[in-house]
Amino acid sequence: MSELVTKSVAQEQQEQKIETRSGVKRIAGFAIVATAVAVLAVLGALALFAQGQDKDKYSLKSPSGIAFSDFRGYEDWALVSSSRTDDRLKVIVANTPMINAYKAGTPGSGKPFPDGSMIVKLQWTQKKSTEAPFVVDVPDVFREAFVMEKDSKRFPKSGGWGYAVFNYDAASDQFTPDPKSLSDCGNACHTAVKTKNYIFHPYQKR
Repeated sequence: MSELVTKSVAQEQQEQKIETRSGVKRIAGFAIVATAVAVLAVLGALALFAQGQDKDKYSLKSPSGIAFSDFRGYEDWALVSSSRTDDRLKVIVANTPMINAYKAGTPGSGKPFPDGSMIVKLQWTQKKSTEAPFVVDVPDVFREAFVMEKDSKRFPKSGGWGYAVFNYDAASDQFTPDPKSLSDCGNACHTAVKTKNYIFHPYQKR
């Protein structure tokens, strides 16, 4: 009789252990699922925020009607060249049609850039690097996106090119169209390189 009681107690204890382990596993499973859901929610929120920022940016138009959305994806366009002034570091990028024209010899070949060509000059203030073991200026705060697009029918008075500037304010993380930026705002400067189809920078060797 005592052996039966002992076995019964042992069985109950074993069953309790099994139930406890099962409960722990269920709780751990719920915790993992909850964590995964929370992470996905955060990532989703960040993605929506980024989309919202891009939506706000790409809804802008210059005073002449040049839409920032025409240059959608410029952040990943190919590098053309770079330059520097006293207060700005500049990186020049272009879309695929313009890069292809560059590689085909434009403007040195005498052929103009085709309609649909777009180029963007990204401009930062500059500062001295505090990390490099030598003196070097590096980008500090992003300030402007200077854009050009080729549309011979739309911009016949400025060599087929339209110009605009979109200013960036780091504090608000917002772009605004430059109120002084008319369709020919950059033409007066770029006529100096009319023979190069109004483009200063060649496609640099790399």
